[in-house]
Order: sequence, then structure tokens, then C-alpha cells
Amino acid sequence: MRFDALLFDFDGVLIESEYIGNRQIAQWLTAEGHPTTPEQSMANFMGLSGPDFHAAIERWIGGSMPPSFREARAAEDARVMAEGIAEVAGAAAFVRALPPELPCAVVSSSSTRWIACHLDHLGLEDAFGTHIYSGSEHVARGKPAPDLYLHAAAALGVDIRRCAILEDSPVGATGAVASGAYVIGLCAGSHCGIGHADRLKAIGVDTVAHNFDEVTALLG
Repeated sequence: MRFDALLFDFDGVLIESEYIGNRQIAQWLTAEGHPTTPEQSMANFMGLSGPDFHAAIERWIGGSMPPSFREARAAEDARVMAEGIAEVAGAAAFVRALPPELPCAVVSSSSTRWIACHLDHLGLEDAFGTHIYSGSEHVARGKPAPDLYLHAAAALGVDIRRCAILEDSPVGATGAVASGAYVIGLCAGSHCGIGHADRLKAIGVDTVAHNFDEVTALLG
């Protein structure tokens, strides 16, 4: 193993939630008179959390976010947390195959409740122990700031420069690159269309992987 620790983004890296979530956002905005495609939603909102996410929505619609948006998001979150979301192909097997002595953490813009629920659906409820970190809960500045990655590395007791990070979104990749870690832009999710890898490369990721077999080769 080339690295001393491995940090995982969650949505779009371990579960196929990015397209599902952004489709719901786009449908709601369109119904409210703000025509939006899932692709536009992903381009403008993917990877953001908390106030940054809300501010991005308000910039897009040119006004304050109505309370009904929060209600619609909460209802959608409850639905998918009850039903589960499919893994990104090969994700669960990859995590299970990691050396047990390798420190690992989840570094996500989603809530720890969301992450824990979907790890349970994947049968990975114990894979990360207590090392599940949320940009809206554990640091003052979420992605695209590097703070969450630095927080996780410190919690694991590993120099960030000895960590590898798996990120799929441009927002996440921006923070990961700024942290000083080795960054793998993962383009394995269904939301990663034509040009996605090039966007991540332009941000400065060290390399791109299109599936978890390629990640395994990069880490070895």
C-alpha cells in the first residue's frame, strides 16, 4: 500500500446518490418555476452542504429559498434512507478487501446520520468505526475548503500528505487537492458523464480512476 490512510467521499463514490438527489432537486425547482435539468443541478450544487448549498440554490433562483424546498428535501431523504440506494459498482467489495490495519475515514458533505444509514444498507456499518466526518458537522468550513480532509487525517493520526482521497465531484476535488493529499478523481458513478474526468483533471487531481479495479491498482 502506497499510502498510510484512505479517505472516502461518500455520495457518488460509495453510493449512487448523486444523480438521484440532483434529479429530485431539478424536478422541484422546475415545478416552482425555475427550469433546471439534473445536469445543471449537478454542475451547480453537487458536493456542497449546509449554508453553501442553500446559498447556491438561492443564487440559481435569484431569491430566498422557500421553506417548502427544505420540506421536499427532508421527505426525499427520508424515502431513500428507508429504501436504500445502490452502491457504486464494486464499492462495497473494495472496502471489505482493504487491509484491516489501514486507517480509513468517510469525508462527506452529507450528515453522519445519512452516511451511517446507507453504510448499514451496504453491509458496511462497521467498516469505518467512528471515523465518519461531515462537512456540516465537524468543521466550520465544508467543501470546497480543505478543512474536512485535514480534520479526518488528524483524527486518524496520519499526515495528510500520506493520505489518498477518493473524490468524484469538482467541489470535493477542489478541497481535496488543496489539502495536500494524493487525490484520485473517481469517475465510476452513473452521474459521471462525458467530460467529467477532464473537469477533475483541470482541478488538479493526481489521477483519475473509472472503476474500483483501477483504484486498487493505483493504491498498490
